[in-house]
Amino acid sequence: MENFAALIAASINSGTPLLIAALGLLINERAGVLNLGAEGMMLVAAITGFAVAHQTHIPELGFLAGAIAGMLMASLFAWFVLVLSTNQVATGLALSIFGSGLSAFIGQSFVGQSLPAGNHGIPGLANLPFVGKALFDQHWMVYFSLLLCVALVWFLYRTRSGLILRAVGESPESAHALGYPVRRIRYAALLFSGACCGMAGAYLSVVYTPMWVEGLVSGRGWIALALTTFATWRPARVLLGALLFGSVTILQFHFQAIGLAIPSQILSMLPYVATILVLVLISRNPDWIRLNMPASLGKPFHH
Repeated sequence: MENFAALIAASINSGTPLLIAALGLLINERAGVLNLGAEGMMLVAAITGFAVAHQTHIPELGFLAGAIAGMLMASLFAWFVLVLSTNQVATGLALSIFGSGLSAFIGQSFVGQSLPAGNHGIPGLANLPFVGKALFDQHWMVYFSLLLCVALVWFLYRTRSGLILRAVGESPESAHALGYPVRRIRYAALLFSGACCGMAGAYLSVVYTPMWVEGLVSGRGWIALALTTFATWRPARVLLGALLFGSVTILQFHFQAIGLAIPSQILSMLPYVATILVLVLISRNPDWIRLNMPASLGKPFHH
């Protein structure tokens, strides 16, 4: 039972950065903007957060620095897409490549360095049998991600601002005709997305690893993008998807630990194979995707 509790805890820990990043990407996609630069934003935020936490010995400042770095990268994307009206797909891919190179350059002096492990868990609850180890012995960012998911459900479906955001994603022309500042709303959504991707990247380098190596994010930005489609742009389903992909990621280490005679390279492929399979299964019903996808996703707005 202890091993099972540890497996659950590790799956939640692994799914947390995916959840935070995917929730941020869901908001900018709900506003009609497709940003494929999540991987680059997370990488830049990961090295920024690690560098600040390493130098100050204050992990919380690392998360703040990561969020700011993510917002700066998102602002760069927003300037190209919203002001210069560049192609969203091409600009996002360029941002991802740029972020990969920039993070490698900034992180040269930090390669191989690590951070001390901190004390996690909720006092009093972390010592409970089974559930304490499985659910309550986590970093505070895990619980923050769950609260963020609940908050976004409330924001999107229970507030006027959430209704306006969804209206911008469905028909920016109609929202503009009603007097809503479409570009400013999309810019705010991109900033929020950048902050979330930034915190997710910082979580990877400050808590999950905690160290810096080049390419630390390892495709999680792309998995987070796939999660938004898998969840049909709904926060609660993003949570389930993040836990699913987190479990798949941890299973590869569990299989290695119990000595299964499977090459480690094949086990390392499991999260990405799962991503491809999910996208293939979803793509079999394009009408279902069109029914749930924001109508203006990826389309420019020129007013």
